[in-house]
Formats: sequence, C-alpha cells, structure tokens
Amino acid sequence: MPGNKFEQLTKMMKRLRGKKGCPWDQEQTIESFSKHLEEEAEEVMHAVKTGDREELREELGDLLWNIVFICQIAQEQGLFDVKQVMEEVRQKIVRRHPHVFAGVKVKNSKEVMKLYKQIKKKEKADKKKIKKSRGE
Repeated sequence: MPGNKFEQLTKMMKRLRGKKGCPWDQEQTIESFSKHLEEEAEEVMHAVKTGDREELREELGDLLWNIVFICQIAQEQGLFDVKQVMEEVRQKIVRRHPHVFAGVKVKNSKEVMKLYKQIKKKEKADKKKIKKSRGE
C-alpha cells in the first residue's frame, strides 16, 4: 500500500467498511462501536499500571484503530473526518501551549498548569457563548 502508515490504516478501514468489506464492520454505528473504545482505553490503562510496554504498544494500536473506525463512520455520515479531528487537536495543543508556540514565558511546570487551566476555562466559556448564540 502506498502512503504513510496512518494513510494505510485509514484506507484499510475504508475497505473494511466498503461494499466488498467485512459485514460486521459495515454494521457498526458510532453508538454500537463505542463500547469497544471504552474497553480498549481500559486495556491501555492496565498496561500502564502493570508497566508492560509491549502490551501498552499493542493496546495503543487497538485504541488508535477504534478512533480511526469511529472517524470513518462519522465521515460516512457527513459529520467529520479523521483529518478534521487531527487538525482540531493540533490547534488545541498550540492554543494550550503558548509558552512553546507563542513566546509566552513560564518559569516552571506549575505556571504551565496554571496557564493551561486558564486557557481551557476560556475555551469552555467561548464554546458556551457560541452554543447560546446558536440557540442550542
């Protein structure tokens, strides 16, 4: 398969959910599949707690697969796609790390966390304003 590993993964998901793909995968909805996401997150946490790095690598892969799966379903429904999810998280990380990406000075991790919490609080307030203005 051409392309990078992530592209290969998303193409594989499209194939599994496509006309000649897997019947079980094709039947899944975001709601029906969400239980698998929760299970995989728990397995990641177990690997972290036990310190098993091989298991952690495997379970992170499973968790990533679940995210790709749900993003594919969302794309099929016209909601969003995995590229939009990646761009949104990229923008969020940049916003929440102005000490790295915007020249804001901090002395230590305590100041980083204070700044992070302030930014997150403002983001939530801004989201509420937007939803309120839309009548949601």
